[in-house]
Amino acid sequence: MNLHFLEQRYGSALAAAAHGAVVLGGLLLYVLTTRAGRQRRHPSAAFAWVLTILMLPYLALPLFLLFGTRKLAKPASLPLPAPAGDDAAPRWAGSLLAGLGLAPTAYNEAVRFHADGQAAQHALMEIIDGARQRILLATFILADDLVGNAVVAALVRRAGAGVAVCVLLEPLSRLRCSKAQLDTLRRAGVAVRWANAGRRDQLETRLNLRYHRKMVICDEAILWCGGRNIADEYFTRDGAGPPWLDLSVDVRGALALDVAALFERDWRQAGGAPLSPGSVSLAPRTRTGAGIPAQLVASGPDFADENYDGLLLAGAFQAGRRIVAVTPYFVPDDALLVALRMACRRGVHITLVLPARSNHRLADWARGRALRDLAAAGAAIFLYPEMIHAKAVVIDDAIALCGSANLDSRSLFLNFEMMIAFYDAREIAWLAQWIQARAAEAAPYGASEPSLLVDLAEGVVRVVGFQL
Repeated sequence: MNLHFLEQRYGSALAAAAHGAVVLGGLLLYVLTTRAGRQRRHPSAAFAWVLTILMLPYLALPLFLLFGTRKLAKPASLPLPAPAGDDAAPRWAGSLLAGLGLAPTAYNEAVRFHADGQAAQHALMEIIDGARQRILLATFILADDLVGNAVVAALVRRAGAGVAVCVLLEPLSRLRCSKAQLDTLRRAGVAVRWANAGRRDQLETRLNLRYHRKMVICDEAILWCGGRNIADEYFTRDGAGPPWLDLSVDVRGALALDVAALFERDWRQAGGAPLSPGSVSLAPRTRTGAGIPAQLVASGPDFADENYDGLLLAGAFQAGRRIVAVTPYFVPDDALLVALRMACRRGVHITLVLPARSNHRLADWARGRALRDLAAAGAAIFLYPEMIHAKAVVIDDAIALCGSANLDSRSLFLNFEMMIAFYDAREIAWLAQWIQARAAEAAPYGASEPSLLVDLAEGVVRVVGFQL
């Protein structure tokens, strides 16, 4: 029996065995990293990974190594102390957020919402120009355009006046900012870091776990935050059509301290040097209810629990009268969709405002099933004729949430996000009225039965699209 005969007879068997070993090794790697690292996944996401490893192991394994990590923090090995409710927050929300280990309600001197882009830009520049000691800025996008360059110039001016300036950017911001902008900042003494760049597993965190928080904190006393990135389309968009509809807010008071602490944690994670203690004297945190109550609700891979998703789920089950929401992308996971549908069945009036066509076509494809299910349950859904980028949710007259998180699986489970919970009647009413006014300007959503091909395409995009 010659060697050529043996190769012909057993070569295919050896190749099949080697292929099987790769598939088995890939599945074993998936199970070990998921279980040992406590990387809890939605069933559809888990199914997608397993199926891809089985069918395309040589493609799936490197993708899993790059995109597979979802959580950087692990659950505490010991239970937290029993949560104490907060008088300002509804009991269910205060107890939940305390149990999640988030900072308690802060009482503040003033709160201003900005629905107009020019007003938002004016407020941002005013806050930066008024800084005397330190400016902390974090954003998902810093663009090389009129607004981006104006903010860079303002930061350089304050750095030249002796103000300490720290800028934290999502690595994907490299697609919009320029080397000239970064060089200008660094020459002026501004410290610039890329989010998560200090981690040993930086490659996978950069590719999949995106830093979507947006905040400017000046002197630990004033906070500017919301859904707006530092780019023309979020403010004025001179010469390029109307700006996107968005929301931002500035808060003067103790909330700025909590957000500054979050920024410093992110800054240290990015390899930044520890920040010196601020010397601004703020009134001590009080439980007397003096001031406007607001609370930081941060979520993302740096928290063991799904803070914002959990709050939305609890709110859907606790709502007694209404849920009013606006978001550019609506691709909730099955649990949140069921909770919203059950709220509708209980008689809760749900109003949802979305852009008729967003800037992400995959998100528009993926939302079809959820919109049809929610409409069938009785929700009032409205499609706004222009791009609307605002993210806000109002539950009854008890709590209003505004910030950076969309109602999609990427924001709820993958991104670093930051929302602010407002408990005062004035802020709750303002946000609810703003969303209702946008609904009055929009067209009602009309559900129609999709073709088999469209339904299959929606299912595929829904399973894997949020990873992108």
